[in-house]
Amino acid sequence: STLHPESIGTNSKTEEQITVEKTWYNTEKVWLVHKDGFSMATLLKTEAGSLPEGKVKIRLESDGSLLDVDEDDVEKANPPLFDRVEDLASLQYLNESSVMHSLRQRYGANLVHSHAGPSMVVINPISAPSMYSEKVMQIFKGCRREDTGPHIYSMAQTAYRNLLTTRQDQSIVLLGKSGSGKTTNCQHIIQYLITIAGCTNKSFSAEKWQAVYTVLEAFGNASTSLNGNASRFSHIVSLDFDQSGQVTSASIQTLLMEKARVTRRPEGESTFNVFYYLMAGAESSLKTELHLNHFSENNAFGILPQTKAEDKQRASQQFSKLQAAMKVLGITPDEQRAFWLVLGAIYHLGSAGATKEKMLVHSGRKQFARHEWAQKAAYLLGCTLEELASSIFKHQTKGTLPRVSAARQGPDENSSGDAGSKASAMECLEAMASGLYSELFTILISMINRALKSSQNSLCSLLIVDTPGLQNPRLAKRECGATFEDLCHNYTQERLQTLFYQRTFVQELERYKEENIELALDDTEPSSSLSVAVVDQASSQVRTGRTDEARGLLWLMEEEALQPGGSEQTLLGASFFQPAVLFTSGHTFLLKSEKDHHFLLGHSHGTDWVEYDARGWLNYAKHNPATSNAACLLHDSQKKIISSLIMSRAGGATILSGSIAGLEAGSQLSLRRATSMRKTFTTGVAAIKKKSLCIQIKLQVDALLDMVRRSKIHFVHCILPKADALKALSGSLFKGGDDRETPGENGDPGLMQLDVSMLRAQLRGSKLMDALRIYRQGYPDHMVFSEFRRRFDVLAPHLTKKHGRNYIVKDEKRAVEELLESLDLEKSSYHMGLSRLFFRAGTLAKLEEQRDEQTKCNIILFQAASRGYLARQAFKKRKIQDLAIRCIQKNINKNRGVKDWPWWKLFTTVQPLIQVQLTEEQMKGKDEEIQLIKGKLERVEKERNELRLNTDRLESKITDLGAELADERSTSESASQMLEAETSERLRLEKDLKDLQAKFEAMKKKMDAQEMEVMEARLMKTSDLNGELDDDDDSGGEWRIKYNRAIREMEFTKKKLQQEFDDKLETEQQSKRQPRGCAALCAAAKKKCQKLTAELQDTKLHLEGLQSRNHDLEKKQRKFDLEQNQTQAEAQRERNQREKLAREKDIMNAEMFNLRQQLQVKLCAANVKVQQLEAELQDISSQESKDEASLAKVKKQLRDLEAKVKDQEEELDEQAGSIQMLEQAKLRLEMEMERQRQTHSKDIESKDEEVDEIRRSCSKKLKQMEVQLEEEYEDKQKVLREKRDLESKLLNAQDQVHQRDVESEKRLRKDLKRTKVLLADAQIMLDHVKSNAPSKREIAQLKNQLEESEFTCAAAVKARKCMELEIEDLHIQVDDIAKTKISLEEQVSRLQREKNDLQSRMEEDQEDLNELMKKHKAAVAQSARDLNQISDLQSQLEEATKDKQEIQEKLHSLQSQLEFQEQSMVEKSLVSRQEAKIRELETKLEYERTQIKRLESLVTRLKENLEKMTEERNQRIAAENREKEQNKRILRQIRDMKEEMTELSKKEAEASRKKHELEMDIESLEAANQSLQMDLKLAFKRIGDLQAAIEDEMESDDNDDLINNGDETETDSEVEDRVDGVKSWISKNKGTAKTQPEEGNLKSTRSVLSSLCIMTHHHSSSHH
Repeated sequence: STLHPESIGTNSKTEEQITVEKTWYNTEKVWLVHKDGFSMATLLKTEAGSLPEGKVKIRLESDGSLLDVDEDDVEKANPPLFDRVEDLASLQYLNESSVMHSLRQRYGANLVHSHAGPSMVVINPISAPSMYSEKVMQIFKGCRREDTGPHIYSMAQTAYRNLLTTRQDQSIVLLGKSGSGKTTNCQHIIQYLITIAGCTNKSFSAEKWQAVYTVLEAFGNASTSLNGNASRFSHIVSLDFDQSGQVTSASIQTLLMEKARVTRRPEGESTFNVFYYLMAGAESSLKTELHLNHFSENNAFGILPQTKAEDKQRASQQFSKLQAAMKVLGITPDEQRAFWLVLGAIYHLGSAGATKEKMLVHSGRKQFARHEWAQKAAYLLGCTLEELASSIFKHQTKGTLPRVSAARQGPDENSSGDAGSKASAMECLEAMASGLYSELFTILISMINRALKSSQNSLCSLLIVDTPGLQNPRLAKRECGATFEDLCHNYTQERLQTLFYQRTFVQELERYKEENIELALDDTEPSSSLSVAVVDQASSQVRTGRTDEARGLLWLMEEEALQPGGSEQTLLGASFFQPAVLFTSGHTFLLKSEKDHHFLLGHSHGTDWVEYDARGWLNYAKHNPATSNAACLLHDSQKKIISSLIMSRAGGATILSGSIAGLEAGSQLSLRRATSMRKTFTTGVAAIKKKSLCIQIKLQVDALLDMVRRSKIHFVHCILPKADALKALSGSLFKGGDDRETPGENGDPGLMQLDVSMLRAQLRGSKLMDALRIYRQGYPDHMVFSEFRRRFDVLAPHLTKKHGRNYIVKDEKRAVEELLESLDLEKSSYHMGLSRLFFRAGTLAKLEEQRDEQTKCNIILFQAASRGYLARQAFKKRKIQDLAIRCIQKNINKNRGVKDWPWWKLFTTVQPLIQVQLTEEQMKGKDEEIQLIKGKLERVEKERNELRLNTDRLESKITDLGAELADERSTSESASQMLEAETSERLRLEKDLKDLQAKFEAMKKKMDAQEMEVMEARLMKTSDLNGELDDDDDSGGEWRIKYNRAIREMEFTKKKLQQEFDDKLETEQQSKRQPRGCAALCAAAKKKCQKLTAELQDTKLHLEGLQSRNHDLEKKQRKFDLEQNQTQAEAQRERNQREKLAREKDIMNAEMFNLRQQLQVKLCAANVKVQQLEAELQDISSQESKDEASLAKVKKQLRDLEAKVKDQEEELDEQAGSIQMLEQAKLRLEMEMERQRQTHSKDIESKDEEVDEIRRSCSKKLKQMEVQLEEEYEDKQKVLREKRDLESKLLNAQDQVHQRDVESEKRLRKDLKRTKVLLADAQIMLDHVKSNAPSKREIAQLKNQLEESEFTCAAAVKARKCMELEIEDLHIQVDDIAKTKISLEEQVSRLQREKNDLQSRMEEDQEDLNELMKKHKAAVAQSARDLNQISDLQSQLEEATKDKQEIQEKLHSLQSQLEFQEQSMVEKSLVSRQEAKIRELETKLEYERTQIKRLESLVTRLKENLEKMTEERNQRIAAENREKEQNKRILRQIRDMKEEMTELSKKEAEASRKKHELEMDIESLEAANQSLQMDLKLAFKRIGDLQAAIEDEMESDDNDDLINNGDETETDSEVEDRVDGVKSWISKNKGTAKTQPEEGNLKSTRSVLSSLCIMTHHHSSSHH
């Protein structure tokens, strides 16, 4: 790979390179553009006026010749530094010659890949360099585009990285001519993605994909004039990825399959490779089964075996590879056998042939030419010869619809008739063979997708689009024209080129306009290619026949196929006379050819003219039923392996049958893609024309582009280096493996050369220069303000600290401006739009690199902090472990002491038995917890699954709705476009109509004027003639003279008008010629202006690059100055420190000198003292004899001193032992304190957790109790409301009962009065009867009155029943009240239990607190003991100091005695012993001093421990106080709850009392009801007695009547008196009835009724 020019220019320049650059810049180098290419030249400076305008003088570098050339033929050259630049957009001067020079230099150095802005250019290397290996893949893995050189793997890595970061679908579209290496690059991309990304189920291996392309190359590739192994179908490879970036599934969709190549193809080209593989490589048994042991000499389809031995051997090897590949893809041997059977049948059909037109005249029917080969084909297909013949020929003889109605019908209604009337037998046979192969290829694609599909969920997809390249027979120097299939493939390439231009140029310009960004670019061309419009421009009138509006070739073919007498000649005639399609701005893209039935079409914006042969094109527009019968024939085959092969594809798309293969839904994303493709065929115009064979081609390409437009597209331009580069491939059709595309590494060195004219045509046709220019001059990278701020605020930590990480920004633009100011970017490297931030090329990559560096530093700091924390935790753990080890050692030592103690053995045997019960309870509790957790887990899993299903369903709905929305949008856009086109056409036509009408009116006026003149002339002539007849000869001659003069004047005026007309015509022609010259001058000036603006923009960009480089250098300079200042400050600080150290050194030297002097003085004094001592010793030795007595005394003193020393040594030993004991006690105390601290902390944590749990449980229970209290309160309110309702009902019932009692009393009184009156009337009537004769009428009246009384009695009974029903309702309500009371009692008991539980927990908490207080008190006591021990140690230290002072005093005395002994001539041995003892004593003193220091340090540590314990005690006290406050609060809440419970119990008691009262009332009412019933019965009985009495009285005598009348008056008066008494008693008792209970009222009513009964009884008895 090459280096970046920036790195070359800044880092590795030698002196020689610098001199070369200087000379290059001094001499202005240019490119001279000529027909054969371009040449390097030097632009010479000339004097003004020495050359004509528009000319410049140059000197060629090749031969040094001087030339005067046009300015337009000269382009600026780049420095040699840019010869092999990796990105063409980074050229200093961007023009065609510079781009081609860089590509040629790179291609010559075997660097075939180049970046072209966002796209990539790949020149087919022809030879196969070793740049595609797994090691190279690992180099590009995980890298950014800026980190590596250009390579096809780099493009794949960029798409894969974008897919992972944005989670958006990506597409890689390969563009170029046929033979430019598109399929090879597609394979490299797939191999890289499979290798780098990996797969989830390990089913996508490089071997499997190699097998896929082996099968596709066999069935879909053939040899053409430009390429020996050209793909003859378009395909889309879809790779689905999951969340982790692994491949989950894959699929392949194919379209525009060139199925007609099976039967006919251009001369010199071959059919599909699989036929040659099968004929050469099939085994003998397979050949026997397929009847391929003998080949026919002639084949109607041109399928003939190879003749060369090398070709046969290669084909045989390829067939074995094909079988192995199909096995890898899971295609079973039976399925493979079915494929070979169908292929063999196609070959035999070609061998069978069909009858020609001459034979049809004699035979009269269509049939096979050779029936024996047809029989073999029928056998292989599993049908009879008659079935095969009828499928191909017999349907043609059926009746067809008339031709006249064909124009009014769609292509699907009259297709069979149209084909049947004209199709020949050979065309039918070809249709059957192509249909069979199309079905076979579709089944093959479905089987490949079956091997690649997976049911795993996928997130997004990556699409790779590979289509056949632009095919031009002229490049292969062939005379024949291109076919209709070539037109379809070229049309597809044109559409993809248009998509590239739209995405890279048009859409960018539109975005800049939306964001108010101005760019100095030329006027853009229309985004849709005009050659595309020539092919597919749609008609607004979908179902009509011929129209005058402009239409494309596909629509014209459809119309000509439907019209009677349509032919290729009329098709071309109609296409050549469409002004809207052919001409625009003076350019023609469709031209007539010199040959018949040929025409020229300018592809790639007129840079590649292809000559097409239109003969037989209308057959492609006609539907032949034999094609559709092929599928039926395979489906109904008698061979199960063939029919099962078809049945496996039964679920495929019927709408796209024969159009697009591979739409089987293997995953969710593939289902979405298939749905969108189907909708392309079912919306808008496609719904009407979906069965038209010509329009299907456009619809397939529309579906392809719709699928690609939904994703982020990456373009790869594949360049063909030379026209004759693949001649070697064209010669041998069957190269093995990868050598099909490339002949080998050891190729001709001339192959690494470029055809410059072809390269220029490909660059111009792809519009790559426009994309590069807008990429250079514009801002290709852009981000939304919020996204930029969120992504790059890590580069400005001070802003993050200022605002916070998640601060809400009101003005995103202002925040981004602050961020940009802090980043210190060059002003020209970015632009602030309205909603986005735009960057120059490379700026965003630098920011990303800075962000990665900053993120790396942050992660390192985080790792350091984490490691420090972990190390501290580990150290703390080690300390605890050390303490624990010491504790364990101590416990082991203790255990050894108590191991044989019987009580310990008893304890160790009893303790596990105690723990058993506890462990069982714990196990039960844990089991319950586990069950609860399992239940929760199951619920959570169930909810999660439901949510997942809902999300999947919603996502699928969203995707479907999005697809439908996009489809509707596309249809609406197409409809709006059609509507706009129609409206514009209508407006134009209206304008033309108005102009024509205006012209017509002017012409009409002229005609009227001329008619008037003619009429006047005729009138004058007639008048002249009449005058001649009337007048004489003289006057006639005069009129004749006038007439002749008038004729001469008319001729003169005619000539004058003709002359004026000619002059005007000439002036108009001159005026027309002048604008044409002006237009040419304007075009030249415009071209020159474009060139100058392009050079100006290049220099401007170069200046901006220099400014940005200067900006970077200034930043580096500032950074260097800052570092320099820091180093200078550090150096100054170090210099000051050195001076300070020198001063301190001087001071130290002075001090050392003083000390030396002092030591010398002291030495002199010591020497003097020694001399004195020696003198004293001499004196002592001289006086030795005199002091023997004193010597004995001294010896005695020495013995005493030795005894005291021994005592002191013993005491010191005891003190050392006590010190060791104290140290052990201290260590034990420390371990005990640490253990207590840990246990206490654990207890506190556990207690805190328990208190938290209790708090939470109490809060939960309080909430539950509040809820329950609310519910109880609501129930109580409900019960009270029900009670009130019942009381009101009871009062109403009592009132009703009282009213009814009063009413019944009144009614009885009325009845009684009526009976009395009746009785009186009866008596009167009896008297009257007795006085007169008795009448039956009166007896009937009495009976009627008796019936009325019975009716009133029945009404009373009904009222009683209603009262009973009401009483039953009251009983039911009472039962409900009892139930509510029971539920309230249960709730009260539950609350009581919960209160008891809370009280028990509070008691347990209190006990735990007491235990904690005990432990705390014990710790305080222990600390007090420790303080006592410390005080004891201090006292011991004081005693030791006192002993030390005493010993020092003794030592001083001993020294004085020793001096005395020395003076008294003591023996030297004794003196030495004493000195040794003194030294021992001194060592002991030092030991005691060290012991004292250690004890002091121990005392300080104990004090620190004491302070820590006091702090912990204070913390515990505070925690206990908090717990006490919390307990008080809980007790207060419990007290409140108790009060509420008492209130509830009181209310409950009151409710029960009221209930009891209600029950008593109900019982009293029931008793009253029973008594009333008895009274009613008694009253009925009395009425019956009264009736009987009345009848008896009617039969009595007259005398008795008179007597009875007297008595009756008395009894009536008595009865009336009693009734009056009852009325007075009722009026008296009305006031007391309200206060007295209901029982009194009932008793009163009962007494009244009884009195009434007594009265009636008395009355009846009186009657008797």
